[in-house]
Amino acid sequence: MPTRGKILVIRGGAIGDFILTLPVLSALRERFPEAQLEVLGYPNVTSLAVASGLAHSSLSIESRALARFFAPRVELDSQMRDYFGQFALIFSYLYDPDQFFETNVKSCFTGQFIAGPYRPSDEITHATDLFLTPLKALAIFDADPQPRLNLAAKEPLQGNWIALHPGSGSEKKNWPIEAWIEFARSLQISRECNLLLVGGEAEGNKLEKLKALLDTERIKVLKGRPLVEVAQHLAACQPYIGHDSGMSHLAAALGLKGLILWGETNASIWRPRSPKMQLLQAGAALQSLKADRVLEVFDSTLGI
Repeated sequence: MPTRGKILVIRGGAIGDFILTLPVLSALRERFPEAQLEVLGYPNVTSLAVASGLAHSSLSIESRALARFFAPRVELDSQMRDYFGQFALIFSYLYDPDQFFETNVKSCFTGQFIAGPYRPSDEITHATDLFLTPLKALAIFDADPQPRLNLAAKEPLQGNWIALHPGSGSEKKNWPIEAWIEFARSLQISRECNLLLVGGEAEGNKLEKLKALLDTERIKVLKGRPLVEVAQHLAACQPYIGHDSGMSHLAAALGLKGLILWGETNASIWRPRSPKMQLLQAGAALQSLKADRVLEVFDSTLGI
């Protein structure tokens, strides 16, 4: 086993997929504290693992040379062959149904290759538990399944801040923007708090629309910013309110308490793995959920 060697964890997918795989990194760091741990994935996401100390370094998966590893019987890039050859252990959570990637990587190194699941395969097991399953090959059976990120605020926000994320990767998972406006306005009127609005391109103009209709002197907007920067701002907020999204998983991994407006996604598999995150499960009725109901649950569960 790689007590002092190099370990590579390969993980594609969206923000939430990567964060739900963080317990794998934590377990490997604990089991092999002297090993060099690297991640191969999307830079904006893997930067979270490096910044929090879960990984020593990262490499972008968006490489043209790497694309050849997904094809059979091709000449592989020599630099990528050398790259894979330096590792004693490689974990791959990539979608590889024909095992072309696995076969090509195995031709580059003499260490141990362990293929993990790309997505959950049943309707019961939480994603973090499933992603930890391959660690049994290394006799790691009791890993902590809760994703954790240690990222303190770089420039602490002054005063009381509540973080809001009014979007997700799918519009059907979103609470209507009109309801968000009513809810956010109620927060500003009834509480002495500031609002941090976070999101990316998926949110479109929702953040600007929210800001325009609220007390802008008590609002800060982070749109399309690097995830490490977003995480450092989120770390200064309590609580967080959002949807079934990667941002909600990020907030949970940072240790925030919060309220998630949950639609029809299977919560047994995908809910944020943190006891501090409460779900308001509305199912198909999410679109008609009233702002006063959310405020009521917010008060009763978060005590703000």
